[in-house]
Amino acid sequence: MEQKLRQRIIQLYQQFKKEDAQKENRLEKWRNLEPESAELISIMIKTQQSKNVLELGTSNGFSTLWFADALHPSNGKLVSIEIEESRTQQAKEHLTDFQLSENVALITADIGQFLTEAQPIYDLIFLDAERKNYVAYWPYLQNLLTKKGSLLIVDNVISHHNDVEAFISMIQGSGDFTTSIVNVGAGILLVTGE
Repeated sequence: MEQKLRQRIIQLYQQFKKEDAQKENRLEKWRNLEPESAELISIMIKTQQSKNVLELGTSNGFSTLWFADALHPSNGKLVSIEIEESRTQQAKEHLTDFQLSENVALITADIGQFLTEAQPIYDLIFLDAERKNYVAYWPYLQNLLTKKGSLLIVDNVISHHNDVEAFISMIQGSGDFTTSIVNVGAGILLVTGE
């Protein structure tokens, strides 16, 4: 990522952090991916030369900016799903402002419903949504990981370990996937097929 663009995106993150500090209700907060995690995932996208990336949980588009920039060299496509129309609209505004909207599809939909019809075309899937639903998402995510070399990345697995413990146990218990937890940001889980 160009340094100038990176600085602008980090400034946006700082603005979101200030806004979050003034909100008491967790669901009203932006709950953005930490910049160090976004940067690491961007490196993975570039290294993998991803052509199709799926983001489950857009929020206001902070992580979407990173992923869209990382996909630029491969002319890859990003599909990002968010249940709240107002957040989808904010993400669209940020992508337009940063001139990163090309090859990005922002969809307002329920993630669970979207997953029931999703095809295994994605090189990388990023999951950062309501953690209570992850166990229900797993059968569909598992189907998406049938593409050779595909990777699922899940955020907040250290900061909110209790919320995702059953989900991680389910993945590891299947025996068909390799997992690793990386201590960056709020902790990310990497999942890939055998």
